[in-house]
Amino acid sequence: MTAEIINGKEIAKRKKQEIFVEVEELKKSGVTPGLAVILVGDNQASQTYVRSKQKTCKELGMHSVLIEYNESVSEEELLRKIEQLNIDGSIHGILVQLPLPDHISEMKVIETISPEKDVDGFHPVNIGRMMIGQEAFLSCTPYGILVLLKESGIELEGKHVVVVGRSNIVGKPVGQLLLNENATVTYCHSRTKGLEKLTQAADIIIAAVGKAGFITKDHVKQGAVVIDVGINRNSEGKLCGDVAFDEVKEVAGYLTPVPGGVGPMTITVLMYNTLKSARDSLSKLQRTNS
Repeated sequence: MTAEIINGKEIAKRKKQEIFVEVEELKKSGVTPGLAVILVGDNQASQTYVRSKQKTCKELGMHSVLIEYNESVSEEELLRKIEQLNIDGSIHGILVQLPLPDHISEMKVIETISPEKDVDGFHPVNIGRMMIGQEAFLSCTPYGILVLLKESGIELEGKHVVVVGRSNIVGKPVGQLLLNENATVTYCHSRTKGLEKLTQAADIIIAAVGKAGFITKDHVKQGAVVIDVGINRNSEGKLCGDVAFDEVKEVAGYLTPVPGGVGPMTITVLMYNTLKSARDSLSKLQRTNS
């Protein structure tokens, strides 16, 4: 068996076209979805991500604002800027690119962003809403994974999902999203005993551990779905995931590549969340004026 490769680029392309059409419709009502991105310092990876987000905004006809600070910016100044954006009617989504310098509390920054503009889905209010199945902005990478699975026709209800990784950004929320879809979810992490036995029992493996080639064919049962969230560099400096792709593709039923798998969906979902926020703000305005 050779795995069917889940093409995240193609799925993202289709979804972005749908978003573009909806953005054009929204503009007819006088609202252009607006995303503000705050970048602190000169982290090269962060700069690359931010450029990609701005480019995608432009492609989809959205309004994009980039606010840059040097690494010495005070926490107070950064929080003040976020509070200004919270009340800016032209901005529907606020994203502070992580990581931040050590003197700035990431949690304070996340909690200062209005939950209604938290298009990254990191605010405790949105996390709480997601946990109990309420309407919420969903974290972009976990939501992107859910869309990938659904668009690939992969059944989730009743399936056993093993999530390898427990970060607040990917591991924990993706497990909850899949639980909300009636999957049975097992969380594994660096202190899990007998990892191979657990992953071999999985119908779907979500690899989000941050170690190149960590998931091998010995972790995967025949025909399982393997979603690789990792972004690493191998010994040759090439981009690779948490899954040993060449060997796992010989046993898995479905497999995402790195790059070109989960990554394109993360930005696409960010754009969808910004569109959703703009639609919500228009609905609120219309109710107020009626």
